[in-house]
Amino acid sequence: MYLGGLGRSGTTLLERLLGEIPGVVALGEVVHLWERGVLAAELCGCGRPFPACPFWRQVGERAFGGWTRGHAERVLTLRRQIDRTRRIARIHHPDLAEYAAAYRALYAAVGAPVVVDSSKHASLACCLVAAGGVDVRVVHVVRDPRAVAHSWSKLVPRPEDGRPMTRWGPARTALHWWAQNAALELLPGRGARVTRVRYEDLVARPGSTLEALARELELGEPDLSFVEGRSAWLGPSHTASGNPMRFHVGRVELRRDDAWRAEPRTARRLVDVLTWPLRARYGYAGQAA
Repeated sequence: MYLGGLGRSGTTLLERLLGEIPGVVALGEVVHLWERGVLAAELCGCGRPFPACPFWRQVGERAFGGWTRGHAERVLTLRRQIDRTRRIARIHHPDLAEYAAAYRALYAAVGAPVVVDSSKHASLACCLVAAGGVDVRVVHVVRDPRAVAHSWSKLVPRPEDGRPMTRWGPARTALHWWAQNAALELLPGRGARVTRVRYEDLVARPGSTLEALARELELGEPDLSFVEGRSAWLGPSHTASGNPMRFHVGRVELRRDDAWRAEPRTARRLVDVLTWPLRARYGYAGQAA
């Protein structure tokens, strides 16, 4: 399962929930694994540095004979050449097969029936579909762009080193929201199987939303006993990259964050204008109060 969408749209939450289903293993944002995990030795979701994590050490040995700087740098070079949003309409490249093969080998080395990659970028999903050789089911995660813009404006420290995560203003967030979601809309035309999930539905009705998603993705009748009303119990994970929630273990309350409604009217109207008509397509047509 490939989770696509703009950051701060709920992909990490959905990934953590899916990772609790038996037979499903959540990997985090694999697109960043090569730089942040292999090269920078950042923390795995289990709390260990990536090179010291037994799970990832085993995956690396199975997939590539071990993690090496040279291989990681090669994948990053290929990403810069191939994996670009502007290429989705025509993503052909002589090295596409080599690039996609690195991801296929990694997924297979996990040894699970289903893996979840929350890399988000529509372009990587397109690469995997275009190259073939792996059954990719794309889950398009959307959230009200005004809430997304509010989240990107907040100061959030990175748990790895305490440095602040990237912050964007409302105009930049709105444009990225529109571009990434529009790109994901193109994937069915490239042969991808895409299912859409709204963040607001997930937090309001986690059990039924996960059940519907499981049916759509042909996962059968999953054990969702870890969900209790609007809360869930999360165990340790081995997510390679993502927001701070990937380190959470224990009970998590699923609450909708409507703090964006307190944003200045000018900022909200700017996001309204820049995200129309996709905002209406996803059920966010109402104007900000």
